Amino acid sequence: MRQAVSVRAALADAARQLQSVSDTPRLDAELLMAHALGTSRDRLLLGRLDDPAPEAFAALVARRLTHEPIAYITGTRAFWTIDLAVGPGVLIPRPDSETLLEAALAWFGTRAPTRILDLGTGPGTLLLAALAEWPDAQGLGIDASETALDYARRNAEALGMANRTQFRLGDWTKDIEGKFDLILANPPYIGTDEPLPPQVLNHEPAEALFAGSDGLDDYRRIVPALPALLAPGGAAVLEIGWTQGDAVSLLGQEHGLSSSVYKDMGGRPRVVRLT
Repeated sequence: MRQAVSVRAALADAARQLQSVSDTPRLDAELLMAHALGTSRDRLLLGRLDDPAPEAFAALVARRLTHEPIAYITGTRAFWTIDLAVGPGVLIPRPDSETLLEAALAWFGTRAPTRILDLGTGPGTLLLAALAEWPDAQGLGIDASETALDYARRNAEALGMANRTQFRLGDWTKDIEGKFDLILANPPYIGTDEPLPPQVLNHEPAEALFAGSDGLDDYRRIVPALPALLAPGGAAVLEIGWTQGDAVSLLGQEHGLSSSVYKDMGGRPRVVRLT
């Protein structure tokens, strides 16, 4: 009888294999192993390394070797203070997008928004993270994808926020009524000719990534509508590509809005706040 391979040995072997497709091969292997074991990564590392490796692990590694994103394989992604269900057809939340929450917190300080709008909500990423931060707020999420909205509604339910949220199929700001204290948006901002890694280009939805030759097409549609949607003292917080700070700021200024640019964890311009 062949002796079972330990979790420790399986992780080492998987990390070696994943070096060809990932900048974080050991982390990828640990996340996949935790998923295969039905546990958390912390519990895996603290007490499961000498367990027998589950048979399902090899199949998960094989999927990752095709460049399939970890979040699609495990079906979940942590963001800010919440965990979100994700899958094919939705943009995977990125750590850099947490800069939007930091910029919003910096603007409101001890105040709190009561009405929040999330344009291009995807699986509810920004809206649900903001509602977790401000428990008395209500939110509206807009997206052009029914698949994304299905994930958003399920995430709101799982987080106990279904009674504080509405999710609607829509085209950016079209047909939105009323005013909002906080408007969040992570629109597509990649130029159509810009290169992307295979795990993004071949798996995540193109409509959530590309926005014309310069990546600015959707800002040109969103920003002109912001003055009519912002409540007094409110702010619109938009994610940008790291080279787009000046262009998006200027677009806001052309429509009577003041702008500030915030940098992400890597020190790159990532957010334009318009007030």
